[in-house]
Amino acid sequence: MLQKPESEALPILQAEGEKDGGRDGETQALTASQKEVPSPLLQETPKEDLGARREEGAAESALTPKGVRTLAAKALARRRAYRRLDRTVAELVQFLLVKDKKKSPITRSEMVKYVIGDLKDLFPEIIARAAEHLRYVFGFELKQFGRKHHTYILINKLKPLEEEEEEEEEDLGGDGPRLGLLIMILGLIYMKGNSARETQVWEMLRRLGVRPSKYHFLFGYPKRLVMEDFVQQRYLNYRQVPHTNPPECEFSWGPRSNLEISKMKVLGFVAKLHKKEPQHWPVQYREALADEADRARAKARAEASMRARARARASASERAGIGPW
Repeated sequence: MLQKPESEALPILQAEGEKDGGRDGETQALTASQKEVPSPLLQETPKEDLGARREEGAAESALTPKGVRTLAAKALARRRAYRRLDRTVAELVQFLLVKDKKKSPITRSEMVKYVIGDLKDLFPEIIARAAEHLRYVFGFELKQFGRKHHTYILINKLKPLEEEEEEEEEDLGGDGPRLGLLIMILGLIYMKGNSARETQVWEMLRRLGVRPSKYHFLFGYPKRLVMEDFVQQRYLNYRQVPHTNPPECEFSWGPRSNLEISKMKVLGFVAKLHKKEPQHWPVQYREALADEADRARAKARAEASMRARARARASASERAGIGPW
């Protein structure tokens, strides 16, 4: 994915190699397949990619050279369309956040003029995806309060995860957006098999419209937040991957995340982003169930230990002849 600018003037970007006269085809490709666009958190699995390649290969073998070129051109148009829609959603999220700093209502006409442009026919899909990112990642709810003029405001009251524990938010300074960013990174790590390359984490942030090394008014410098706060506070582990040349590093869940954050909640967060049930990912779901069982057993042991200590204190008080008051 391409990086997204963070300035208050948010231009409408073109896909790499895109010409002004080629937008109609991309818009049609988006209209036909907008529901298939993946969220920034996950991409298609290698197995799905392999199956798609096999199908395409079988189709190509039965086509003429001209047919192969046509098929390749259509696939390239779809990829460009997906990239452009992802980029437009990320641009809209940043635009809404910048406008919210001024506490001024945001109209649909402004969004179309400064961000969406000729993709205005896809406005419902774009605004719905932007609202999801605002809610789950940044902790804002997008509310429409003027239906006649399509006017929107952001309400900073939602937390990135439902039923979020108070201690988690306190540890991160009571900051919903920072916690939302952490949950996004933990979700990526979990869905990648409990470790994610550093480059994958930075690329995910870019798809969200957050440049790792550029100042962001909600996160400060995102890369510094991840490396100095999340890593040093032990929410994330960071290590060099053995036997990589050039050297590569990866992130994994830190001990504090394992103690404070439920894998089932993170999986539920991912499922909401993808509009699926957690069972859609059976490997992660089984692991999350095992994690829930481990947590329940640890909680039961802790409660039993507390009761035993309370009984011991009461018994000691009785032997010493000390009354309850």
